[in-house]
Amino acid sequence: MTENFKLRIFTEPQQGASYDDLLRVAKRAEDAGYDAFFRSDHYLKMGDVSGQPGPTDAWVTLGGLARETSRLRLGTLMSAGTFRLPGPLAISVAQVDQMSGGRIELGLGSGWYEEEHTAYGIPFPSLKERFDRYAEQLEVVTGLWSTPEGETFSFDGQHYQLTDSPALPKPVQSPRPPVLVGGGGKKRTPELAARFADEFNLPFVDVETAAAQFGRVEAACSEIGRDPAEIVRSAALVLCAGKDEGQLARRAEAIGREVGELRANGLAGSPDEVVDKIGDWRDRTGITRLYLQVLDLSDLDHLDLVAEQVAPQL
Repeated sequence: MTENFKLRIFTEPQQGASYDDLLRVAKRAEDAGYDAFFRSDHYLKMGDVSGQPGPTDAWVTLGGLARETSRLRLGTLMSAGTFRLPGPLAISVAQVDQMSGGRIELGLGSGWYEEEHTAYGIPFPSLKERFDRYAEQLEVVTGLWSTPEGETFSFDGQHYQLTDSPALPKPVQSPRPPVLVGGGGKKRTPELAARFADEFNLPFVDVETAAAQFGRVEAACSEIGRDPAEIVRSAALVLCAGKDEGQLARRAEAIGREVGELRANGLAGSPDEVVDKIGDWRDRTGITRLYLQVLDLSDLDHLDLVAEQVAPQL
């Protein structure tokens, strides 16, 4: 991969994948030179798929991959704040960071998919309360990690209270693992990104929408005196590349999509088309990382095609 622009693989295991499926993809991604392997954090399938064999837990998965890969960055896009208390989440992520030798990144969001909460008995507060909790979670997780060894961390929020936490274990990365914030909210999301994010991600939007939202994050940074250049800009797009139209059509059919729709809304076409679209995104939004949403996890040749014919041109 190029030094300045990073391609990352992004998977959606809730749609139907075992740990072994994810391991195969992660190992191929590492061998092919991708920068990172990320996964969603969901417990229920979406749309008309079987979802078999059922969901895998994001942080259990990443703990396993931490020991079975050596170079790839690993992370979530995004973990739902509704799934975990912030104190135990900080422990889990720090532990997996240790297990990986310092390769972990935490994407954290407020949670949005009500049906998975209902399916697995997870409380699902109102949007306002989820965002209020999310803001406190970001403060708690980053506060625990940044507390110097030998000191304690306390927090008195509306939803979470911590008293004299030893703030252990510490992650390997210093001052802490990168934190990703993302989404299209026009006020609170940019404000939280300005305060806490090392990277801001926009998933599955058009380039104009992305450029406008990055502008809001930049403005929110300026308001609190933070240099906007400290925040990495990234996007996520569904991948469907083919060396010819026949292969492209087969790959689109395998994920239940139309080639024309994917060309319009995703990252689809020949390797040269994909390069051109990435170039347009870079020029118009300033992204330096792109998450390639790979939906057919059995098609490892798809990863190879992009690594061999797209990445060298970036």
